[in-house]
Amino acid sequence: MVETAGSQSSHASQIEGARLRIEQLRKEVEHHRFCYYALDAPELSDADFDILYRELESLEQQFPELIVPESPTQRVGAAPSTEFTPVRHRIPMLSLANAMSKDDLLEWQERLVRGLEIEDKEPTFDFVCEHKIDGLSIALTYENGVFVRGATRGNGEVGEDVTLNLKTIKSLPQKLKPVAVLPDGTLAVSSSSSSSSSSNTEADLSANLERRMPALIEVRGEVYMPVSSFTSLNNALREENEAVFANPRNAASGSLRQKDPRKTAARKLSLWTYFIYVIDEQIKQPKSQADNLNLLAALGLPVEPSRQKVNGLDKVRDFVDHWSDLRHDLDYQTDGVVIKLDDRKLWDRLGNTSHSPRWAIAFKYPPEEAETKLEDICFEVGRTGAVTPTAWLAPVTLAGTTVKRATLHNADQIARLDVRLGDTVVVRKAGEIIPEVVCVKFDKRPADSAPFVYPTECPACGSALARVGEEVVFRCLNVHGCPAQKVRRMIHWVGKEAMNIDGVGEMLIEQMVKAHLVEKQSDFYRLTEESLLTLERMGKKSAMNILAAVESSKQRPLAALVFALGIRHVGASVAELLADRFNSMDAIAKATLEEMCAIEGVGTVIAENVIEFFAQEENRALIFELAELGVKMEVDQDKQAIVLPQSLAGKTFVVTGTLEKLERLEAEKAIKARGGKATSSVSKKTDYLVVGANPGSKVEKAQELGIKILDESEFLELLEMP
Repeated sequence: MVETAGSQSSHASQIEGARLRIEQLRKEVEHHRFCYYALDAPELSDADFDILYRELESLEQQFPELIVPESPTQRVGAAPSTEFTPVRHRIPMLSLANAMSKDDLLEWQERLVRGLEIEDKEPTFDFVCEHKIDGLSIALTYENGVFVRGATRGNGEVGEDVTLNLKTIKSLPQKLKPVAVLPDGTLAVSSSSSSSSSSNTEADLSANLERRMPALIEVRGEVYMPVSSFTSLNNALREENEAVFANPRNAASGSLRQKDPRKTAARKLSLWTYFIYVIDEQIKQPKSQADNLNLLAALGLPVEPSRQKVNGLDKVRDFVDHWSDLRHDLDYQTDGVVIKLDDRKLWDRLGNTSHSPRWAIAFKYPPEEAETKLEDICFEVGRTGAVTPTAWLAPVTLAGTTVKRATLHNADQIARLDVRLGDTVVVRKAGEIIPEVVCVKFDKRPADSAPFVYPTECPACGSALARVGEEVVFRCLNVHGCPAQKVRRMIHWVGKEAMNIDGVGEMLIEQMVKAHLVEKQSDFYRLTEESLLTLERMGKKSAMNILAAVESSKQRPLAALVFALGIRHVGASVAELLADRFNSMDAIAKATLEEMCAIEGVGTVIAENVIEFFAQEENRALIFELAELGVKMEVDQDKQAIVLPQSLAGKTFVVTGTLEKLERLEAEKAIKARGGKATSSVSKKTDYLVVGANPGSKVEKAQELGIKILDESEFLELLEMP
């Protein structure tokens, strides 16, 4: 058939239209990937991003001549941040192709059949199903069983060195357990039990079987923030009028990439591992994914317990269906199921695309949204006076739970959505955790609808609401007279990270305030058995337990007391910095702005809030009363920091490699104790690079910049340490 000029013109027009759309999609996808991976601040939901990405994939498949190497479909992740030292992965960290439906799973199996050149069009493969953990992908390197390095995925080729922060994760072992090795070099782990944490063969139990630690292994895993930790973190951020995280994945990413490991430690991250590369001539790589998972567990690494080896695609579908609702009961977020061929030999035959392995796929559950009626908008007052609007909804089932309330964030959000009482709204769980109002169904709006008028007075005390500076939140400025702020301050005071007064919860505090037993925090230390017994449903034993917990709280560390005071922007980690530096409440109260700002991790805003807190007569009186009532106001003498000569003042250090006499954190603490500054990356502002064993690329950069390099003995001499 001969193409006419008209058909040629039409085809050219089609290609030009596709090219323009592809260019637009590439820009959008790149932008949103950068926001997601590098900034930890997504602007789209996962589902909306997937729609954009799949449209781009579809157009490139339809017009392959328009594919270019720099297209996001040909690459993984996003460029690593410049905040951390780059780490090149030994083996690229690829992404996974997505299946959005059961039909997509069938199409994937058909691709497996074609790729393996199998004549049987309906073969029965062995698969391993694992929860798709919504966290931050990491690569862990162990040498002779010792953890030496951890890096983020980055762009798949180069990630970020976050070793120090990873060391704060309790579930990550610093040293692995040796494993049994058969004479032929096969690791003695068995996949006979597909869902057990670890399963060893009888040979593994033999006293004659050699136990070895692989010389070098690289482990792939996912760092995540438990749902319970995520909820606590966002509640604390909200109380401090800080931006909250959209979902646990971004909270985990932001926490792992803190410059101060102590801040990471305070975020209570956790870890699951799912793959291992064994780099040892005398030990063979596991032959199956099930054995791979069992080996990880045998080494002492955490492996998600719900994994399951199944036979056939129908069993995969059963696993997906089984966890569709049950996943909401887990303390970690999962938005899908990763399905892998079990036989590793098939992996080698199928290979990878530039973006993802052909032998694995991620089934993603659809985002759960629901329509319901907005019945009212109520306002909650936090301990710092921040007033937060909450939508009260007609009950609706969402992500396995009944939702009756959803956040509206602030006045600007209400105005942007144009939310009104009586509206039909779409609600979803942000990150499948926090219910939020997404939009209004304007076509269902009642005819008599009226714009919502934001209140100008505090719902708890009637005081005028105001915006302070550039804050988006409205705040009640009646700090000491507002009953709602009073209750929230008391609740904060008794918390575990604060004074840890066990047995005193929110309802009991509300009773105490209503009965005028406690007006301020010092009143807890004036409670008596007689006064407590006047409360409803309070027994003698409960009263005695509460008094014992109150008495015990007097000996809480200074950092806990500083945190308990509820100073704006002073979280648990900042409170610890202040306690470590000044050693007493009196010294903190007298500290100058310059002295506080000199502490790494304490900026001007925090310092100003601390100074303002102690400038208020009511707060100084509270501190005096607490001290009079026996609350400890100082760090124990044997724990106080020795004030050293500030011999390193004005000097910036970077410590790299493994030191023999000091851990890296100890070295950095020694620098700061002498007035110096310790940073993690080499720059023109660096004065000294302290080098231990296996220092990495920082030495080369320091040499290029002409920075003085110290070995450990020279460093100790500078510190005047033996």
